[in-house]
Amino acid sequence: MNYVTYGGVTVGLCLLGYQLVTWWPGRKQLMKDPLKHAARLAPFLASWCYGCLTTLGVAGIIGTASSAVLGLSNWLGDVALVWGVGGSTGQLAAAKTFIPLSGPGAALVLIATAVFIAAVKKASQATASILKCGAWCGITLGTSAGVAGFAAVPLAMAANHVGDTLYGAF
Repeated sequence: MNYVTYGGVTVGLCLLGYQLVTWWPGRKQLMKDPLKHAARLAPFLASWCYGCLTTLGVAGIIGTASSAVLGLSNWLGDVALVWGVGGSTGQLAAAKTFIPLSGPGAALVLIATAVFIAAVKKASQATASILKCGAWCGITLGTSAGVAGFAAVPLAMAANHVGDTLYGAF
């Protein structure tokens, strides 16, 4: 499992901020039809959850791809912090502990990967980019020590529970 640095968290927060700003319909529109506007955010949130789950100790091709994305995000963010605002590189922003996925939970991530790939292929170009951005954001923020990292705990517990239920392993 790779650990996220301040640079990686910065990249993730930039992705999250970009998505929220492009999604935000305005207060009046949001109050007028909140369900419609919340539904527009659902693909990003679902892919964020998927990206977060891929960082929680999944090995193999999925884990390697997730680690590569996280490593690249750490590097990009560290470079941006050093050259952009004069920060320092390599400072860990990872949570001290995390809940790893069980065998059935990891199997559920494999199923989610197949669904994610199908969703990206079937979606329009705009929706596909939202899905990819959400997964990237989830990968970078999933193991952070902040609020987004705390969301990884219930996600991992839910994936483990659903996987256990699905495969009948109690």
